[in-house]
Amino acid sequence: MKYFVGIDIGSTTIKIAIINEEKELVAKGASPTGSRFNQNAVDALDLLLFRNNIKKEDIAYTVSTGYGRKLFKDSDENVNELTANAVGARAFQQDGVKIRTIINVGGQDTKVILLDENGDIKNFVMNDKCAAGTGRFLDIAARNLEVDIIDMGSLHFEAKDSPLPVNSTCAVFAESEIISLLAAGHHVNEIVSGIHYSIARRISRLAARGRIEDDVLFDGGTALNKGMVEALENELMRKIHIHPHPQFTTAIGSAHIALKKFIRVSV
Repeated sequence: MKYFVGIDIGSTTIKIAIINEEKELVAKGASPTGSRFNQNAVDALDLLLFRNNIKKEDIAYTVSTGYGRKLFKDSDENVNELTANAVGARAFQQDGVKIRTIINVGGQDTKVILLDENGDIKNFVMNDKCAAGTGRFLDIAARNLEVDIIDMGSLHFEAKDSPLPVNSTCAVFAESEIISLLAAGHHVNEIVSGIHYSIARRISRLAARGRIEDDVLFDGGTALNKGMVEALENELMRKIHIHPHPQFTTAIGSAHIALKKFIRVSV
């Protein structure tokens, strides 16, 4: 059995996906990127192979993507994350769903990718100038609120009053705004809900620049936050779809590219 590896080396997290010749996802894993991009990626891949009893010699082709894609020396090829994200979205199939827009919220940036009828990229817009509309802002907010980031989704749905407005467009000022809301005695639930809607509004404005079309796929680790999903659906006023493994969409896309590349060079 041959295996194909996609490795997405992001600014904060390394995501790895391994598929087989039947395009089945057989393994996935994530670990912090850290400062040693290549070594940490090598270690993460070795550990994933060990845990899934896959021999290194059975890896037929590896494609890297993401912020540190060119620093991973063991890849056969590297591709940009937009391309890999689009391929990963095409690999996501549900009855009656044909993804035309991808909203990817990463640790340091937010991307809106528009696809044509064939699933190829026709346009994209992104915001990487401020953390206030990214997953990094959720990390900052969770720390200030002294809650675990994985609990923010459930806290969102426990809010009894309207979401509290968090209007600052800069992460630093928004952080001060959150601290002020806490000092004023507001409940954490309402603040969390307000944070989700604040991020959703920024994403919605970015999406409007790209003139999004249905169906919409929301991916990246932030898509695991159900409160964030609800806020984004309300701001966009449309249903959005979530990849079964939203944090790994781009890595999965890279693995599919690896399979295609291997077939091409083997002919």
